[in-house]
Amino acid sequence: MEHHTSITAFGGFGLGLRRTHHEDFLTATVPVDFVEVISENYMIEGGKQLRILDAVRERYPVILHGVSMSIGSAGGLDADHLAKLKRLERRINPLWVSDHLCWTRTSAHNSHDLLPMPLTREALAAVCANIDQAQNELGRAMLFENPSSYLTFPEDEMSEWEFLGEMTRRTGCYLLLDVNNIYVSARNHGFSQDDYLSGLPLERVRQIHLAGHDPATRDRPVIIDTHDRPVVDGVWDLYSKAMAMLPQPVATMIERDEDIPPIAELLTELDRARGIAGKALLRA
Repeated sequence: MEHHTSITAFGGFGLGLRRTHHEDFLTATVPVDFVEVISENYMIEGGKQLRILDAVRERYPVILHGVSMSIGSAGGLDADHLAKLKRLERRINPLWVSDHLCWTRTSAHNSHDLLPMPLTREALAAVCANIDQAQNELGRAMLFENPSSYLTFPEDEMSEWEFLGEMTRRTGCYLLLDVNNIYVSARNHGFSQDDYLSGLPLERVRQIHLAGHDPATRDRPVIIDTHDRPVVDGVWDLYSKAMAMLPQPVATMIERDEDIPPIAELLTELDRARGIAGKALLRA
Protein backbone atom coordinates (compact mmCIF):
# COMPACT_ATOMS: atom_id res chain seq x y z
CA MET A 1 0.00 0.00 0.00
CA GLU A 2 1.24 3.46 -0.91
CA HIS A 3 0.12 6.50 1.05
CA HIS A 4 -2.37 8.64 -0.82
CA THR A 5 -3.70 12.10 -0.14
CA SER A 6 -6.39 11.94 2.53
CA ILE A 7 -9.94 12.90 1.59
CA THR A 8 -11.12 15.91 3.55
CA ALA A 9 -14.51 15.54 5.23
CA PHE A 10 -17.23 17.48 3.40
CA GLY A 11 -20.78 17.86 4.67
CA GLY A 12 -22.57 18.82 1.45
CA PHE A 13 -25.86 17.59 -0.04
CA GLY A 14 -26.26 16.57 -3.67
CA LEU A 15 -28.07 14.69 -6.40
CA GLY A 16 -27.10 12.38 -9.19
CA LEU A 17 -26.82 14.03 -12.60
CA ARG A 18 -29.39 12.26 -14.78
CA ARG A 19 -30.38 13.10 -18.36
CA THR A 20 -33.89 14.16 -17.26
CA HIS A 21 -32.42 17.01 -15.23
CA HIS A 22 -29.62 18.23 -17.53
CA GLU A 23 -31.44 21.46 -18.35
CA ASP A 24 -32.11 22.17 -14.68
CA PHE A 25 -28.41 22.00 -13.87
CA LEU A 26 -27.33 23.91 -16.98
CA THR A 27 -29.85 26.75 -16.97
CA ALA A 28 -31.00 27.19 -13.37
CA THR A 29 -29.34 27.36 -9.98
CA VAL A 30 -30.13 24.05 -8.32
CA PRO A 31 -29.66 24.23 -4.50
CA VAL A 32 -27.11 21.43 -4.20
CA ASP A 33 -23.50 21.35 -3.06
CA PHE A 34 -22.39 18.76 -5.64
CA VAL A 35 -23.57 16.40 -8.34
CA GLU A 36 -22.57 12.78 -8.78
CA VAL A 37 -22.22 11.12 -12.18
CA ILE A 38 -21.81 7.51 -13.29
CA SER A 39 -18.18 7.44 -14.42
CA GLU A 40 -18.68 4.95 -17.25
CA ASN A 41 -21.19 7.27 -18.97
CA TYR A 42 -18.39 9.78 -19.54
CA MET A 43 -15.33 7.60 -20.13
CA ILE A 44 -15.38 8.54 -23.81
CA GLU A 45 -13.51 10.75 -26.24
CA GLY A 46 -15.51 13.90 -26.90
CA GLY A 47 -19.22 14.01 -27.69
CA LYS A 48 -22.27 15.78 -26.30
CA GLN A 49 -22.30 13.90 -22.99
CA LEU A 50 -18.80 15.03 -22.11
CA ARG A 51 -19.52 18.63 -23.15
CA ILE A 52 -22.56 18.64 -20.83
CA LEU A 53 -20.45 17.34 -17.97
CA ASP A 54 -17.82 20.03 -18.64
CA ALA A 55 -20.53 22.68 -18.47
CA VAL A 56 -22.04 21.27 -15.28
CA ARG A 57 -18.56 21.04 -13.74
CA GLU A 58 -18.17 24.78 -14.19
CA ARG A 59 -21.21 25.28 -11.96
CA TYR A 60 -21.00 22.47 -9.40
CA PRO A 61 -18.39 20.19 -7.82
CA VAL A 62 -18.59 16.68 -9.29
CA ILE A 63 -18.15 13.20 -7.81
CA LEU A 64 -17.26 10.32 -10.14
CA HIS A 65 -19.12 7.14 -9.13
CA GLY A 66 -18.23 3.96 -11.01
CA VAL A 67 -20.14 0.73 -11.52
CA SER A 68 -17.65 -1.38 -13.50
CA MET A 69 -14.23 -1.28 -11.84
CA SER A 70 -14.88 -4.80 -10.53
CA ILE A 71 -12.52 -4.64 -7.57
CA GLY A 72 -13.55 -8.18 -6.68
CA SER A 73 -12.19 -9.68 -9.90
CA ALA A 74 -9.65 -12.40 -9.18
CA GLY A 75 -7.75 -11.61 -12.37
CA GLY A 76 -7.03 -7.99 -11.49
CA LEU A 77 -8.39 -4.76 -12.93
CA ASP A 78 -9.01 -4.01 -16.58
CA ALA A 79 -6.17 -1.74 -17.72
CA ASP A 80 -8.22 -0.04 -20.44
CA HIS A 81 -11.04 0.77 -18.03
CA LEU A 82 -8.58 2.20 -15.52
CA ALA A 83 -6.82 4.32 -18.18
CA LYS A 84 -10.15 5.80 -19.33
CA LEU A 85 -11.16 6.53 -15.75
CA LYS A 86 -7.84 8.26 -15.11
CA ARG A 87 -8.29 10.42 -18.21
CA LEU A 88 -11.77 11.46 -17.04
CA GLU A 89 -10.52 12.10 -13.51
CA ARG A 90 -7.78 14.40 -14.83
CA ARG A 91 -10.30 16.28 -16.96
CA ILE A 92 -12.96 16.77 -14.26
CA ASN A 93 -10.84 17.01 -11.08
CA PRO A 94 -13.67 15.52 -9.01
CA LEU A 95 -14.21 15.82 -5.29
CA TRP A 96 -13.46 12.09 -5.20
CA VAL A 97 -13.78 8.89 -7.18
CA SER A 98 -15.85 5.95 -5.94
CA ASP A 99 -16.93 2.46 -6.95
CA HIS A 100 -18.46 -0.66 -5.35
CA LEU A 101 -17.35 -3.64 -3.29
CA CYS A 102 -18.38 -6.20 -5.90
CA TRP A 103 -17.28 -7.93 -9.07
CA THR A 104 -18.86 -7.34 -12.46
CA ARG A 105 -16.74 -9.24 -14.97
CA THR A 106 -14.55 -12.17 -15.83
CA SER A 107 -11.76 -11.96 -18.40
CA ALA A 108 -14.28 -12.63 -21.18
CA HIS A 109 -17.60 -11.29 -19.92
CA ASN A 110 -19.04 -8.19 -18.25
CA SER A 111 -22.24 -8.93 -16.36
CA HIS A 112 -23.22 -5.23 -16.04
CA ASP A 113 -24.45 -6.16 -12.56
CA LEU A 114 -22.97 -5.62 -9.10
CA LEU A 115 -22.30 -9.21 -8.08
CA PRO A 116 -21.70 -10.14 -4.41
CA MET A 117 -18.34 -11.03 -2.93
CA PRO A 118 -17.60 -14.07 -0.80
CA LEU A 119 -16.49 -12.63 2.52
CA THR A 120 -13.29 -14.65 2.82
CA ARG A 121 -9.65 -13.83 3.56
CA GLU A 122 -8.73 -14.88 0.02
CA ALA A 123 -11.29 -12.52 -1.49
CA LEU A 124 -10.16 -9.73 0.82
CA ALA A 125 -6.57 -10.10 -0.37
CA ALA A 126 -7.68 -9.88 -4.02
CA VAL A 127 -9.88 -6.84 -3.35
CA CYS A 128 -7.09 -5.01 -1.50
CA ALA A 129 -4.60 -5.72 -4.29
CA ASN A 130 -7.04 -4.28 -6.83
CA ILE A 131 -7.76 -1.21 -4.70
CA ASP A 132 -4.02 -0.60 -4.32
CA GLN A 133 -3.64 -0.82 -8.10
CA ALA A 134 -6.50 1.62 -8.74
CA GLN A 135 -5.38 4.14 -6.13
CA ASN A 136 -1.77 3.99 -7.29
CA GLU A 137 -2.84 4.55 -10.91
CA LEU A 138 -5.09 7.48 -10.03
CA GLY A 139 -2.69 8.88 -7.46
CA ARG A 140 -5.49 9.43 -4.98
CA ALA A 141 -7.50 7.57 -2.37
CA MET A 142 -10.90 6.26 -3.44
CA LEU A 143 -14.26 5.53 -1.82
CA PHE A 144 -15.94 2.12 -2.04
CA GLU A 145 -19.62 1.44 -1.49
CA ASN A 146 -21.21 -1.39 0.47
CA PRO A 147 -23.49 -3.35 -1.89
CA SER A 148 -27.04 -4.58 -1.49
CA SER A 149 -27.15 -8.36 -1.60
CA TYR A 150 -29.59 -11.21 -1.97
CA LEU A 151 -27.43 -14.22 -1.10
CA THR A 152 -24.50 -15.19 1.09
CA PHE A 153 -21.78 -17.77 0.59
CA PRO A 154 -21.26 -20.82 2.83
CA GLU A 155 -17.51 -20.04 2.67
CA ASP A 156 -17.96 -16.63 4.36
CA GLU A 157 -15.42 -16.10 7.15
CA MET A 158 -16.44 -12.66 8.38
CA SER A 159 -19.27 -10.14 8.34
CA GLU A 160 -19.49 -7.52 5.62
CA TRP A 161 -18.63 -4.75 8.08
CA GLU A 162 -15.56 -6.63 9.22
CA PHE A 163 -14.53 -7.08 5.59
CA LEU A 164 -14.98 -3.35 4.90
CA GLY A 165 -13.05 -2.38 8.01
CA GLU A 166 -10.08 -4.56 7.15
CA MET A 167 -10.22 -3.32 3.54
CA THR A 168 -9.89 0.30 4.63
CA ARG A 169 -7.11 -0.54 7.07
CA ARG A 170 -5.00 -2.35 4.49
CA THR A 171 -5.47 0.05 1.58
CA GLY A 172 -6.16 3.48 3.09
CA CYS A 173 -9.37 3.76 1.06
CA TYR A 174 -12.54 5.40 2.34
CA LEU A 175 -16.18 4.31 2.47
CA LEU A 176 -19.29 5.39 0.62
CA LEU A 177 -21.97 4.21 3.03
CA ASP A 178 -25.19 3.31 1.23
CA VAL A 179 -27.75 3.37 4.03
CA ASN A 180 -30.47 1.89 1.83
CA ASN A 181 -28.18 -1.04 1.01
CA ILE A 182 -27.60 -1.72 4.72
CA TYR A 183 -31.37 -1.71 5.24
CA VAL A 184 -31.99 -4.01 2.25
CA SER A 185 -29.23 -6.49 3.09
CA ALA A 186 -30.11 -6.59 6.79
CA ARG A 187 -33.72 -7.43 5.94
CA ASN A 188 -32.68 -10.03 3.36
CA HIS A 189 -30.10 -11.78 5.56
CA GLY A 190 -31.40 -11.16 9.07
CA PHE A 191 -28.40 -9.35 10.53
CA SER A 192 -28.58 -6.32 12.82
CA GLN A 193 -28.38 -2.86 11.27
CA ASP A 194 -26.98 -1.62 14.59
CA ASP A 195 -24.22 -4.24 14.54
CA TYR A 196 -23.36 -3.18 10.98
CA LEU A 197 -23.04 0.51 11.84
CA SER A 198 -21.19 0.00 15.11
CA GLY A 199 -18.78 -2.45 13.46
CA LEU A 200 -17.65 -0.07 10.72
CA PRO A 201 -14.66 2.27 10.87
CA LEU A 202 -16.99 5.27 10.76
CA GLU A 203 -14.07 7.70 10.62
CA ARG A 204 -13.45 6.43 7.06
CA VAL A 205 -16.93 7.35 5.77
CA ARG A 206 -16.97 10.35 3.45
CA GLN A 207 -20.33 9.97 1.67
CA ILE A 208 -23.79 8.50 2.16
CA HIS A 209 -26.25 7.31 -0.48
CA LEU A 210 -30.00 7.28 0.15
CA ALA A 211 -32.39 5.54 -2.23
CA GLY A 212 -35.68 3.71 -2.53
CA HIS A 213 -36.28 -0.01 -3.00
CA ASP A 214 -38.90 -2.53 -4.03
CA PRO A 215 -40.29 -4.09 -0.83
CA ALA A 216 -40.64 -7.80 -0.22
CA THR A 217 -43.94 -9.48 -1.11
CA ARG A 218 -45.65 -12.71 -0.12
CA ASP A 219 -44.41 -14.31 -3.34
CA ARG A 220 -40.91 -12.76 -3.13
CA PRO A 221 -39.45 -12.61 0.37
CA VAL A 222 -36.43 -10.44 -0.49
CA ILE A 223 -36.22 -6.68 -0.86
CA ILE A 224 -34.82 -5.50 -4.21
CA ASP A 225 -32.61 -2.40 -4.41
CA THR A 226 -34.25 -0.58 -7.35
CA HIS A 227 -33.56 3.17 -6.96
CA ASP A 228 -36.95 3.85 -8.53
CA ARG A 229 -39.00 5.34 -5.71
CA PRO A 230 -38.70 7.63 -2.67
CA VAL A 231 -36.63 6.77 0.39
CA VAL A 232 -38.74 4.83 2.92
CA ASP A 233 -39.15 5.76 6.59
CA GLY A 234 -37.01 2.84 7.80
CA VAL A 235 -34.07 4.08 5.72
CA TRP A 236 -34.57 7.63 6.98
CA ASP A 237 -34.48 6.29 10.55
CA LEU A 238 -31.24 4.42 9.84
CA TYR A 239 -29.77 7.55 8.23
CA SER A 240 -30.60 9.52 11.37
CA LYS A 241 -28.86 6.90 13.51
CA ALA A 242 -25.81 6.87 11.23
CA MET A 243 -25.50 10.65 11.19
CA ALA A 244 -25.57 10.72 15.00
CA MET A 245 -22.75 8.15 15.14
CA LEU A 246 -20.40 9.60 12.52
CA PRO A 247 -17.44 11.48 13.99
CA GLN A 248 -17.11 13.87 11.01
CA PRO A 249 -19.31 15.57 8.39
CA VAL A 250 -20.18 13.47 5.34
CA ALA A 251 -21.68 14.24 1.94
CA THR A 252 -25.25 12.97 1.44
CA MET A 253 -26.87 12.18 -1.88
CA ILE A 254 -30.33 11.03 -3.03
CA GLU A 255 -29.86 8.32 -5.67
CA ARG A 256 -32.61 7.85 -8.25
CA ASP A 257 -32.05 5.87 -11.47
CA GLU A 258 -35.53 4.84 -12.70
CA ASP A 259 -38.95 6.54 -12.72
CA ILE A 260 -37.08 9.80 -12.20
CA PRO A 261 -39.44 12.56 -10.98
CA PRO A 262 -39.17 16.32 -11.49
CA ILE A 263 -36.13 17.69 -9.72
CA ALA A 264 -38.31 19.49 -7.17
CA GLU A 265 -39.38 16.14 -5.70
CA LEU A 266 -35.78 15.04 -5.22
CA LEU A 267 -34.89 18.38 -3.68
CA THR A 268 -37.71 17.88 -1.16
CA GLU A 269 -36.12 14.57 -0.15
CA LEU A 270 -32.74 16.26 0.04
CA ASP A 271 -34.21 18.90 2.36
CA ARG A 272 -35.38 16.07 4.63
CA ALA A 273 -31.80 14.78 4.71
CA ARG A 274 -30.56 18.26 5.60
CA GLY A 275 -33.02 18.42 8.45
CA ILE A 276 -31.97 15.05 9.85
CA ALA A 277 -28.28 15.92 9.54
CA GLY A 278 -28.88 19.24 11.29
CA LYS A 279 -30.61 17.56 14.22
CA ALA A 280 -27.76 15.04 14.51
CA LEU A 281 -25.29 17.93 14.65
CA LEU A 282 -27.26 19.59 17.44
CA ARG A 283 -27.24 16.33 19.45
CA ALA A 284 -23.47 15.91 19.03
